[in-house]
Amino acid sequence: MSPDPKDGATAFSPEACWKVLEGASASSQLKRAARLREFLLYVGRKSIKEGTSDIHEQEIGQAVFGRRESYDTSQDNIVRVSATELRKRVDAYFASDGKEEQLIFEIPRGSYTPVFRMRAALSSPSASLTPAEVPQNADAAAAAARRSAWPLIFVSALALSLAVACFVLWRQNRSLHQMLYRWDGHPALSAFWPRFLNSSQDTDIVLADTSFAIVEDMMKQSFPLSDYLNRSYLNQARSFSLCTVNNKVVDSIAFESIAARNNGSFGDFQVAERIEALQPRSPAIHVAFAREFTADSVKRDNVILIGSRKSNPWVDLFTDQMNFRIRYDPTLDQTFVDNLHPRAGEEPRYVQPVSPYASLGYSVIAYLPNPSRTASALIIEGTNAEATNAAGDFITSEDAMEGLLKRLAVKRIPYFEILLRTTRISGTPIHADVIAYRTY
Repeated sequence: MSPDPKDGATAFSPEACWKVLEGASASSQLKRAARLREFLLYVGRKSIKEGTSDIHEQEIGQAVFGRRESYDTSQDNIVRVSATELRKRVDAYFASDGKEEQLIFEIPRGSYTPVFRMRAALSSPSASLTPAEVPQNADAAAAAARRSAWPLIFVSALALSLAVACFVLWRQNRSLHQMLYRWDGHPALSAFWPRFLNSSQDTDIVLADTSFAIVEDMMKQSFPLSDYLNRSYLNQARSFSLCTVNNKVVDSIAFESIAARNNGSFGDFQVAERIEALQPRSPAIHVAFAREFTADSVKRDNVILIGSRKSNPWVDLFTDQMNFRIRYDPTLDQTFVDNLHPRAGEEPRYVQPVSPYASLGYSVIAYLPNPSRTASALIIEGTNAEATNAAGDFITSEDAMEGLLKRLAVKRIPYFEILLRTTRISGTPIHADVIAYRTY
């Protein structure tokens, strides 16, 4: 709770610190993120009210995210991911709603303890003229101006210096703009991504829930979005008995623990990182786990769903608009893409090989309106994790998007779906080819 020692300030009162922290937790940046708000209030109480100077990841995981006392933080990184998102939202609060706050705080990287400090004061000294410097009348001012007229060569040199300075500032400003808006200067990316990254609306990147997919695999059953939202699938998982090849029943507590975890795929995180890298530090971009996402957000915000409906059930909201649908048959343990209305040269179904060593996969990228048609939605999904990763690489690549624009032959990108075939050869990156598309 102590101030940043660089500021040279004295310790702040607990009441003042708590008031600022409460204001941030009730702000527009956090009011729709219940877990992040609970995260902030928890570390605030521990630091400000209990005087704890060292708050550990494991205790946050237990208190805020409901993890077991002995859970493995190296395998479950929900606290670290959530802390990164919380830091972004706190910074966004003090840059917008809390811009008048003089006492501010931050959660430094590598720590979960809020650090308070005074906002740096911006001094703007004003120059004033003494009475002796004020011309007594217009004639005197004109005479003074004539007496102090600079030689023409000096004026020309000054004008040239100013022109050079303006050019240097323009170049610096342009470089800074390209650092903040990395899609700028790339025509194909600029034709698509500003509607998500440079919009007046928030954009939510929703990561898949791999624990949910594991439950479906083990129970040989698919659950609809409604069961996912009301958590009824967890009740079924608690009563589920799974027999091994030796006819031994798997510990139901262990299975329930798997079902209750909120895990994400490393490939999904990579896709989210590529998207965030197009416009770093944007306060409008928020990352959320599928399990913590809300129906209000998907109706109000731009949304980017990463992962197929097997691991990200929010895709269910868009399937009635889609021609290419990734489906999973739990009885056959097989994933495939249904092409509902095949065109000439297209197949009605594209099947993902069952072998885990298969080099072939399929991806679907769908750009559609959100359910309330007030914002945009982007679905990035694949028949396996590598295919999803390849789709994320495609949609953030200037070369790939340039090829898509040429194929669509449009000036303004419409709503679309594209079906990709992904291939992997040992020692080379995954390659993705467009094999079918639709525009709306």
